[in-house]
Amino acid sequence: MRKSNFLGFTSFNIRDLLRPKEPQVSLNLRTMDGVNEVGEVMVSRLQIEEETPPDHKCLALCDSLHTSIHDKENSPMMRAVLCSQVCKVYRFQTEDQRWLLVREQMSETPLSFSLPKKLLSLLIRSHTSRVQEVMELGDLSPHMDRLRYDVICHCNHLIGCYQETLADLDNISASSSFKSSCSKSDRQLQFVPTNLHAQRMEVTEPDSTGGVWYEVITFGAPADHHQGFKHGGLKKLLSKHTHLRDSVVSYSQEESSRARELLANVAQLQPLIFGLAEELLSVSLKQNNARLQPVLHSLTQQTKQFVHALKDELVKSALIASHDHSNLCENSTANQEGALTPGQQDAWQQEADYDEEEWDRAWANVGMSLNCIIAMGDRLLGKEEVTSSENQESDHSQNTASWQEQLLPLVVTLRDCVREAELKARVAMTFVMMQAAAAMTVSEGTTNIVQRRHAAFSQALSALVCGFVLRLFSALQDQDFLQQLISAGLLVQFEALLSTYGEEVGMLEDMEVCVSDLSRVTFTIIEAKSEEPEDLLPTLRGEWVSLVVEVPLPPETFRSLPQEVRDGRLIRVHPVLFNIGINQQQSLAERFGDSSLQERVNQQSCERLRVYCNTLRDTLPVTAGVQSLSDLLSSLERCVELKKRKNVEVLWIAAAVCRSVRGVRFTSCKSAKDRTAMSVTLEQCVLLRERHTLCNTHFSTALHCMRRAGCRMENVQKNIGSRKFAFSGVQLLTFPKLYRPPEGSFG
Repeated sequence: MRKSNFLGFTSFNIRDLLRPKEPQVSLNLRTMDGVNEVGEVMVSRLQIEEETPPDHKCLALCDSLHTSIHDKENSPMMRAVLCSQVCKVYRFQTEDQRWLLVREQMSETPLSFSLPKKLLSLLIRSHTSRVQEVMELGDLSPHMDRLRYDVICHCNHLIGCYQETLADLDNISASSSFKSSCSKSDRQLQFVPTNLHAQRMEVTEPDSTGGVWYEVITFGAPADHHQGFKHGGLKKLLSKHTHLRDSVVSYSQEESSRARELLANVAQLQPLIFGLAEELLSVSLKQNNARLQPVLHSLTQQTKQFVHALKDELVKSALIASHDHSNLCENSTANQEGALTPGQQDAWQQEADYDEEEWDRAWANVGMSLNCIIAMGDRLLGKEEVTSSENQESDHSQNTASWQEQLLPLVVTLRDCVREAELKARVAMTFVMMQAAAAMTVSEGTTNIVQRRHAAFSQALSALVCGFVLRLFSALQDQDFLQQLISAGLLVQFEALLSTYGEEVGMLEDMEVCVSDLSRVTFTIIEAKSEEPEDLLPTLRGEWVSLVVEVPLPPETFRSLPQEVRDGRLIRVHPVLFNIGINQQQSLAERFGDSSLQERVNQQSCERLRVYCNTLRDTLPVTAGVQSLSDLLSSLERCVELKKRKNVEVLWIAAAVCRSVRGVRFTSCKSAKDRTAMSVTLEQCVLLRERHTLCNTHFSTALHCMRRAGCRMENVQKNIGSRKFAFSGVQLLTFPKLYRPPEGSFG
């Protein structure tokens, strides 16, 4: 018989392994890198309970599996992001009476701790920079100074908290890559995702030399369990603070950056202009024709740059806003103190009507004073064509006054105009930067809200990066997928199983906000320094509002990528969240409570999903399967609009859309232990049935096998120390019925 090279067997043919001679086998395997891995080949759960094969019968098969199943997965990239793997191997019968080899793998990831630590370091740097920035703004009005004080206090408090958390993680993470469900409320682990795992399944069909991989990232719903949910989650808490935003003028971070750059340019150009003006006077005193011309030219160039910088519309609009805001605050304070009479209020209002042309005159005066100096310089150098009478007057003036005396009043005027324009520009740009810092602080809410948002985001980010990296590694040779990343970005679909009752409402509100915040994240692929694991871990750069995740690849792998990717093209993220509560609390919510949060989340995500698919269709019209998305999306929209209790079909169709566009899937419940286990195991069996012809009569047996002795049971053991799900046997039997999708869901 022809021997298969699958799994590297040296003494077994794949057909021999899949032939049901003695299907009742239970194995324990160890990986080459010292990580414990448990593997089981099974068909009958009864056999597992009754007998274990003698060791000598298992050694050959153990060795074969041991060396083979890791050859493919033992690359430096995979070793860098996956660890502590648990593996189960099954044989299941197909409809044509042949046998599928199914490998189920559940892995931890060092990203659970490395990403939160990197994010905390970035946040500390960001808030430190904000403090330094507002401290350097100099003297401010009383109102602006109070605003600055609030910003500094807010940032310093967060810096102190985050430094403490980072120190705690440094002490813990040296020996850990996993946060159990029992630790989800620990303060030290506030930023670490709960129970984060990569759940992967490889399916090898008869006579096949390679397997097909399916992946889903599982983790506890990203939420701040440490602070709890007594007052609700992020969505509710943030809405309570919207009224505070009226106290500041909203400027974007882009406008703040422009203001900072403009302020730096003006601050650099002003002393250059003043220095050249002094040099011009010095040269004119000596009446040095050869030197006067280049000095005058340099002065002209620097002053033109100064004027060009000042003509930014942001300066004018900020001056008007600053003037109005200052008068408003002072007028409000005076009114509160009863210091203004009606007549004074009218006078104040007239003063508050800022002349929009005042700023245009300010920078125009700089230009006109420069023109006067240029004209005088040309006259002194004899370059100006004048009439004979004008020449006589010029000769007479040159005889009666030195060059310096003629240039001095013009230079003084230029300096005065530059100083006035620089002062106004500094006031305007300071206002923009201060208001942007204050707006960011106010929009973040109280420090508790900021910490909650950052903590939930950190958990979601760790899962996102893990999912992206695994998806990228699996498609490095897929040019269509790489082009899709460049053109349309990556779809990431979060499936939540949270109820809309009690504390889980707050968890869903946290999750909604942090999943939305992931849209600010972009990825870029870089060349790694080496193939050492620490050099292959993703890193972060940028700001909270525009975070860039850098994913390093080994040099040889990196050089095989398309040029656009190697040039650092940013890859956008399109996150969507679908939630269907499926436990007993959801039954209470649907009968006596409120499911509007779930309905709104699903409706918004449905709209975002259609936008992404339309973008994909427009940018890659020939991509296989894109045209078939229309029917799936229509079905999803109908399901979302249908007011049906525990309508899990929403989740199945959303998952089908995600897989169709080669997106990344995430599944969460409160701690990714019980409900998540039911969802993942059922999804795996449905994939086997729909895509690999798993015999329908064996569907329930396969499902029970995965749940009872598969990776998810190992996950329960790891989390709570007991091999029991958190619901009764009767409830367990209802889950297949509850989750079972119509046939063809993944076809």
